Amino acid sequence: MMASEKLFGLHATALQLRSQRMMMLASNIANAATPNYKARDIDFAKALDLAQQGGSTDGAISYRVPVQASLDGNTVEMATEQTAYAENALAYRSSLSFLSGRINTLTRAIKGE
Repeated sequence: MMASEKLFGLHATALQLRSQRMMMLASNIANAATPNYKARDIDFAKALDLAQQGGSTDGAISYRVPVQASLDGNTVEMATEQTAYAENALAYRSSLSFLSGRINTLTRAIKGE
């Protein structure tokens, strides 16, 4: 087990995965008007499980299946992407807040406060 895992638990890994997912969702949104662009997403629970096992998280990435197909082959649905982005951003902030609190606690402990 790595030292960061002992100190921060799953939150460090979760933060990394949430960041990766946020970039993927932002890419989907940015390419909403790109013909034949295929929206992708990360199954967070699966990615976290794979990361815990020490493996690659690539197996948790998949193409999104649109509810309504676009004539130009683009599979981005803005409402879906925006909702997923907002939910992911909230979870990212929660993990970041936990890590910040943990670091503050460790800093106080080191200083003997």
